Amino acid sequence: MDHAADWTLNDQTGRTFVVTGASSGLGLAITRHLAAHGGRVIMAVRDIAKGRQARDQLIADHPAADLQIRHLDLLDLDTVHAFGEGLRADAVTVDALINNGGIGNVPRRLSAQGVESQLATNHLGHFALTALLLERLNAGRNPVVVTVGSGLYRIGRLDPDDLAAERGYSPGRAYARSKLANVLFALELDRRLRATGSPVRSLLAHPGMAKTHLDRNAPLLDRAVGTLLGLALRRPIDEAVTPILYAATETAAPTGRHIGPGRPFGPARPTFEKLSGPATNPDLARQLWSRSEAITGLTVLPTAMSLRGGSGLHPHDPNHR
Repeated sequence: MDHAADWTLNDQTGRTFVVTGASSGLGLAITRHLAAHGGRVIMAVRDIAKGRQARDQLIADHPAADLQIRHLDLLDLDTVHAFGEGLRADAVTVDALINNGGIGNVPRRLSAQGVESQLATNHLGHFALTALLLERLNAGRNPVVVTVGSGLYRIGRLDPDDLAAERGYSPGRAYARSKLANVLFALELDRRLRATGSPVRSLLAHPGMAKTHLDRNAPLLDRAVGTLLGLALRRPIDEAVTPILYAATETAAPTGRHIGPGRPFGPARPTFEKLSGPATNPDLARQLWSRSEAITGLTVLPTAMSLRGGSGLHPHDPNHR
């Protein structure tokens, strides 16, 4: 595990960022930092009123901030399509897509496509959004897709044939499963982008333990434990977003690694973590990709295998590290 030395966010004037879940939590902090450094941010939010309130506060703090609100509900693929079509119709060039928005620890329910809601929101919505914005990203400056993961991917278990979680449901396990899906998606996207020679890069970053409200729907005991852990380990949110900002803005940021904040204590600095477990299984990643295409009706990129006539692994694939 190595890290970036003394990295700080530099001027982002002239770059356009799409941030999902931008009205609160990590997304709001990401937006605040980017706007303060000259970036134009399209705030993709489920609740327009809440988004406007967040934008107004950001502009009060940074009067020159270039912020735009657009509606996006990751659980509703119709709004994902409408969001992508809106950017296309307005000829918006996107330099960075930050797939941050998500839900956690909620009771079991299904999307309109019959997918468990945490997996549908955290993974499938972002899969569709990325597919729809690739054309916008292709024209970007140092274009990048950043998928926000979590160390909980290590305990996630994913069955591509049971995306509805019919074989038993636990809110915590479902969240870990969605984070494993995020990791698998980001790595498979990286393989396919490299194989096609695309200028777009796919990176994976996580905030470590951060002071967010993602667990507000968790059972009381889980929330109590989370509060105790928060007192000891959770970083302030404006510091926790450092790895995500690094991935979105630093051209030297490595693909195929989980970029985290480093040790639990002390200043956050982008740290490059080797992935393990099911996350390193390219067959599982391809299965998830195929199921995601079938559910969304979107064909994103051909497989690395079909393009290269080999095993599907690119010379720079993380499994070759």
